[in-house]
Amino acid sequence: MAKDPAILFYTSDFLTGTFTMTNEQVGKYIKLLCLQHQKGRLTEKDMLNICQTYDKDIYDKFIVEDGLYYNKRMDLEAIRRKNYSKSRSENRSNKDVKNISETYVKHMEAENVIEDIDLNLNKEFEDFWDLYDKKVGDKKKLFIKWKKLKDEDKTKIFIHIPKYKSAIPDKQFRKNPETYLNNNSWNDEIITRNENGIYRNSNNPSSFRSSSDDTDEFHVIKAGITS
Repeated sequence: MAKDPAILFYTSDFLTGTFTMTNEQVGKYIKLLCLQHQKGRLTEKDMLNICQTYDKDIYDKFIVEDGLYYNKRMDLEAIRRKNYSKSRSENRSNKDVKNISETYVKHMEAENVIEDIDLNLNKEFEDFWDLYDKKVGDKKKLFIKWKKLKDEDKTKIFIHIPKYKSAIPDKQFRKNPETYLNNNSWNDEIITRNENGIYRNSNNPSSFRSSSDDTDEFHVIKAGITS
């Protein structure tokens, strides 16, 4: 049987997983994924031919076993696609082709949708968990909260967190993850102070305040330091 030329590609999941990567890194990463789909496993030479040099952000996306590299998600999708295609082919060779095939296809598609939703949600949450980088609280409880969020809010969160961390470098002063989600903190404006003592709204660069205009307490609250 010829190699399957296609594979399911989840655009939202990919964008979320590569949000902190540069466009150049994303280009190299997608080429490596395509090459893995064709070869199954990647050698160190394959990695360097595309990356040119060691890039931790890209290499961290791959697992190394016996000196060969592979992306776990790509491996899973390739296996799932192969098994799905094989099962459909075998069922359609039976006598009652129409009934068996249609029933199986519906079953497989429903099963895949459920598995893919769970996998995507879990990966998105892990990306949030790692990016926020204050790993305290009940992780399972937080995951349930995460599943209830709208996609547009998840996107805002991934945009907001780097700015929030930049404004509050010391993680002990950041809100706990549960508080961050409960308070919809990704909608908070972020205020930082520059060398001239001027507070600047990171979400609106044209907005400035003099340090004499408001109290320090106001700025601490606005920056999201309070829990």
